[in-house]
Order: sequence, then C-alpha cells, then structure tokens
Amino acid sequence: MPLKIRLARGGAKKRPHYSIVVADARSPRDGRFIEKLGIFNPLLPKDSAERVVLKNDRVEHWLGQGAQPTDRVLRFLDAAGLAKRPARSNPNKGQPGKKAQERIEAKRKAEEEAAAAAAEAAAAPAEEAADEAAEG
Repeated sequence: MPLKIRLARGGAKKRPHYSIVVADARSPRDGRFIEKLGIFNPLLPKDSAERVVLKNDRVEHWLGQGAQPTDRVLRFLDAAGLAKRPARSNPNKGQPGKKAQERIEAKRKAEEEAAAAAAEAAAAPAEEAADEAAEG
C-alpha cells in the first residue's frame, strides 16, 4: 500500500484550511486517511508560528515507514528540519512562451526596418545638399 503525506482541504469557500495527513495514495484528496499529522492555515501571515503545525515524532515515524511526502508537504518538512528537499533548477522558467517570443522577434524586425528607413531618409537629403553645393 503506497503511502503519501499530503494536504487534505477543509474550511469554507474562499477560506481554505488544510490538514496534513498520511493516506493511501489511491484514496481521494479529502477522503479517508490513516492519521492526521498537522495543520496548514494559508490565511495566516508567513512568519506566524501557527501557519504550519506538525507532530514531528509522528511525521518521523511515517517517513520511516516509507510514506512519501508531496512537494508542498516536503517544503514544510524541510523548513521544520525533518526532511531534505533537493534544490531544483529550471532555467527556462523566466523565459516567455513561444507566441510571445514570436511577437518580440516581429517587433524587433519592425524596429530594425524602421531604423534602416530612417537612416536612408537621413542620408538622402544630405546627398541632395551635396549635389546642390557642387552645382552652385
């Protein structure tokens, strides 16, 4: 039976409150669980001590039994010093999507063409002035 340490949502509409539970991975998110290990209240300030409350000894017990924490719960366990969360690197995260890159490229080409046209227009009157000076 694969075990997960995960969040189970509770609370009212627009007022979430999560329980940190150990459950069978195949059970529904808010369904049957084996044991409640703590709570997470996202409405409290980030520096509040009551935002995440864990039963450390029970968490260690279930981790020893092979329960796998979800990504969000692993963040809480890492902050509490109960588990180590490996650093992730996503170098493409800050880059715009394919359509946005196409728009940026089209805009850049239009600016280059406008700059080239402006340079030609600036060069043409200078040539005419030089021709008039040579004639006069």
